[in-house]
Amino acid sequence: MISPFIINDKNLFLDRFPTGQVNRSLQAWDAADEYLLNYLEQEQLTSAKQKILIFNDNFGALSCNLAQHQLYCVNDSFLSHQGIEYNFEQNGISTDNLTLLTSLEDLPSDISIVLFKIPKSKTLLCYQLSQIKQQLSDQVTFIAADRAKEIHSSTLKVFENYLGTTKTSLAVKKARLVFSQLDNNKALTATSLNAWPLENTEFTINNHANVYAREKLDIGARYFMQNLPNIAADAQVIDLGCGNGVIGLQVLSKQPTANILFIDESYMAIESAKLNIAKNLPSELAQCQFQINDCLTSVEGGSVDVILCNPPFHQQTATTDHIAWQMFKDSHRVLKKGGELRIIGNRQLGYHIKLKRIFGNEKLIASNDKFVTISAIKR
Repeated sequence: MISPFIINDKNLFLDRFPTGQVNRSLQAWDAADEYLLNYLEQEQLTSAKQKILIFNDNFGALSCNLAQHQLYCVNDSFLSHQGIEYNFEQNGISTDNLTLLTSLEDLPSDISIVLFKIPKSKTLLCYQLSQIKQQLSDQVTFIAADRAKEIHSSTLKVFENYLGTTKTSLAVKKARLVFSQLDNNKALTATSLNAWPLENTEFTINNHANVYAREKLDIGARYFMQNLPNIAADAQVIDLGCGNGVIGLQVLSKQPTANILFIDESYMAIESAKLNIAKNLPSELAQCQFQINDCLTSVEGGSVDVILCNPPFHQQTATTDHIAWQMFKDSHRVLKKGGELRIIGNRQLGYHIKLKRIFGNEKLIASNDKFVTISAIKR
């Protein structure tokens, strides 16, 4: 939904990305964005042109408002990068001063101000704060923002441990700011990668900081692995929303001739999946492709035998099913006739109804108290 964002005499129209989402109550900016921009204006921190580093600006609310400065925007989300570029274009804003960075790239030097939207993942939070402390000058101005209900005493302790002296603002419109100095000479450090053994195998799984199941196999993936289809020799398979690639890894371990395309919109997920195939099944790496993508946008229609998917039901902090809908519709387009989409999901999400509407059929493969595994065939 396009939502007007009027602040400091700027009238912008911002849209969530992908565009055309059904839930019209969701907007592309929040009270934390508004609070942060108002604070910068009131304190005249951006009166002169600055070199500003912005973390986790989901759809460009901050960067669109600060486009006159030299901006560096760090995100782990391909969709967020697309959303920022889209909103710049829709508002007629030049991208000459804008540089988009992934969560795995080094930070630029000589930064004056860091604006930090606090991520949902605590491991990503720790990693990004560690990056800032290690790579930036201790003279940098650091301001974080989030919904007030997400900022607890334990959150502030994380900022103190990884950066230094930290204080918080009063709440305004249920949002709060966090101010930190980079003065902790004994600051904790965090690496992006973590490794753990995959149960009942000889494999070791490597996870970057923003990838789900950071320390062990999650119960949904475990149940899905127990109910995967038999894959034919030389089949074209997609692990859609692959995360760390554990599902595709399982397929390759049982059918070494399969050709697998790993797709995710998280840069850290794709790097994790690539690493897990390279380290655990190096001889099958040549049969694999790894793609950052918005669902199956760039995949040729009628080209795939099997798609395996655990659809997300949230985008950042918003609960929404539009990504699942897009995954199902895209899957129907790219599958060959007779091809199968097999998914796992929480029982209450009602994915069988969506699959029946799109494919005209659905079959329950397995279920327990929490999850269902469902198959749909392209006729």
